[in-house]
Amino acid sequence: MKHDFQFISKHSPEVSEAYQNIQLILNQVHRDLSKHYTFQAKAVGSYSRNIITRDMKGNTGFDFDFNIYPNDDENSFLAKEIKLLFKQSLDKFARNYEYDYAEDSTRVLTIKVKDRQNSRIVHSVDFAFVNDYEDEEGTTCQEYICFNKKHNSYSWKEQSQGFYMLPERIDWLKENDLWIKMRQVYLDKKNRNENPDKHSRSLFAEAVNETYKKFFD
Repeated sequence: MKHDFQFISKHSPEVSEAYQNIQLILNQVHRDLSKHYTFQAKAVGSYSRNIITRDMKGNTGFDFDFNIYPNDDENSFLAKEIKLLFKQSLDKFARNYEYDYAEDSTRVLTIKVKDRQNSRIVHSVDFAFVNDYEDEEGTTCQEYICFNKKHNSYSWKEQSQGFYMLPERIDWLKENDLWIKMRQVYLDKKNRNENPDKHSRSLFAEAVNETYKKFFD
C-alpha cells in the first residue's frame, strides 16, 4: 500500500502548536482585512472531530480544515474579491510561520509547511469560504465560493444535498455505536486515495455516507 495513514491526537504537541499558529495568523488577517470586510473562522472536519491523520509512509503530513464566514450582508464584494483579498492578506502573514504562499483550488485556499530537505509536507491548512442563509421556506442553507479554473471565474455555489444530510448521519452513527467503524472506513479511504485534489473533508463525507448506508439499510 502506498500510504500508511494513522490517527494522531489533536492534543499532541505538534498539532497544538500548529493550531495556535493558525489562530495567530487568522487574527492578523482579520485585522488586516477589516478595512474591506470582517469574517468568522471555524475549525471543521478532522480537527473538530479529533480524527486527524498523518501518513507514516508518505510526505503529506496532517491537515486542518477551516470555514471562513465573510460578513458581507450588503453583497459589497464579488466572490472573487472575497477570496483573493483573503489570499493576499494570508500570504502576507503566513510566511512568518513557515507556510508557503497559498494555493487556490476549486473549493479552498491551501497553505503548507514544507520540510524541503526531506521533500515532505509537515502539515497543511485548507480554508473554505462559506455563507449560511435561510431560503424562502426558512430552511438553513449553505453556499461556498467555487473557483472554476478552466474559465478563471469565481462564484457562490450551493452545497450538494449530501452536505445537509451529513450532521444527521453523524449523530445516527454515534448513537448506534458505529463511530469507530466509520473511523476505520475513513482511514481506509485515506490510504487508498490517489487523487491529490480530493481533500480530507470529502473523504470524511464519503466515509460517513458509506457507513450509514451499509448499516441503516
